[in-house]
Amino acid sequence: MDTSKVKQAAQAYEKQMTKFLRDLIAIPSESCEEEGVIKRTIKEMEALGFDKAEIDPEGNALGWMGTGDKIIAFDGHIDTVGIGNINNWEKDPYEGYETDDVIYGRGGSDQEGGVVSAVYGAKIMKDLGLIPDGYKILVTATVQEEDCDGLCWQYIHNEDKIKPEFVVSTEPTDGGIYRGHRGRMEIRVDVKGISCHGSAPERGDNAIYKMAEILKDVEALNANGCDDENSIKGLCKMLEPKFNPDHYEDARFLGRGTCTVSQIFFTSPSRCAVADSCSISIDRRMTAGETWDSCIKEIEALPACKKHGATVSMYMYDRPAWTGLVYETECYFPTWINKETAGHVQAVADAHKALYGEKRIGAEGSMHLRNRPLIDKWTFSTNGVAIQGRYGIPCVGFGPGAESQAHAPNEITWKQDLVTCAAVYALIPSMYKGQGDDDACQFRAGGTDTKSDKSAC
Repeated sequence: MDTSKVKQAAQAYEKQMTKFLRDLIAIPSESCEEEGVIKRTIKEMEALGFDKAEIDPEGNALGWMGTGDKIIAFDGHIDTVGIGNINNWEKDPYEGYETDDVIYGRGGSDQEGGVVSAVYGAKIMKDLGLIPDGYKILVTATVQEEDCDGLCWQYIHNEDKIKPEFVVSTEPTDGGIYRGHRGRMEIRVDVKGISCHGSAPERGDNAIYKMAEILKDVEALNANGCDDENSIKGLCKMLEPKFNPDHYEDARFLGRGTCTVSQIFFTSPSRCAVADSCSISIDRRMTAGETWDSCIKEIEALPACKKHGATVSMYMYDRPAWTGLVYETECYFPTWINKETAGHVQAVADAHKALYGEKRIGAEGSMHLRNRPLIDKWTFSTNGVAIQGRYGIPCVGFGPGAESQAHAPNEITWKQDLVTCAAVYALIPSMYKGQGDDDACQFRAGGTDTKSDKSAC
């Protein structure tokens, strides 16, 4: 294949990709409110000659190219977070703007730009005859990721009955190729108290005071070291062979787990009364070797939780999709890593090397973030928690934009990234040589095997 033709084709589509992305940015599309951007994506797929473009019952857009039995998929979530405090934005986050180099607005990096590049990458494959015999290409614009990462792929896998040979996640990677990331879960801690009149607090049992002790223990769990003098050993312990003999090297690759209190709630009869319950939410990021049940037990074992009889549980997610569908699942998002030598990882690396070389590239304004190995990992989590983490479908990341732009005011992405990614996507299928007899997976946390875990269906 003459790779110069692929680069030329991608460059020729820059203006159309820019227009498509700006159209998507202009349509507010927070989780469960994605109808407008889904329909706009279907319109673009149809205009570009996709063989089939459809919306599944959850509201995901599925675009197909080719007729083979095997599937190579390119996934990007089409929903965004909100804008937060509008005063932190220099310009309207939906109207946005563009310069010669960047596109401004909510969703540009995280991650409607990835959807745009994938749609045009598939178009280039069709234009240049780059879909291998026996394969078809699936481009998914998926919903509810910001609310519940991977839920869309639980639906696609279990209900749409789609199982690709591998999936390329188009989440932002700062010009890198990513083969894994930490998992996460959402934990709730509840304590009870007894209310009484605030003028005589000694008659009651203040749940907020109990929770104050628990808060300090959660803080210590994240901040402490793991030496013997620490009664609460910090989460950094999973980087050490003593505490994580089977997976400490994987944990060092991904980075240590973390926990932080993200929300606090209480009940009280009035502002003149002692609080009779208090609850917190914990955002728990999980590295290799940590499991959903080990994280629950770790919180249960905190001295203050034991002292005050705290109840520790995992949240469930049950918000209706924009279509009205409710697809309940656990708020548990498994950790995963693929081997650097895996066939699908090498297909992306080979495509990048053939087109652009062995180092990350990007616009001048982005390169301060990209002086890192070409093959690496994400800091945040993606739909890969279901694709690879739950189901073991090989997944690899390569997408336009920067992680640092995600959820931030004044979000931008780079036009050059849209072009680069579309070109690499177009070349990946023809570079793929299969997985061979070797398992692509290096580490996978898997599901919970509870009745509510859809990976156990």
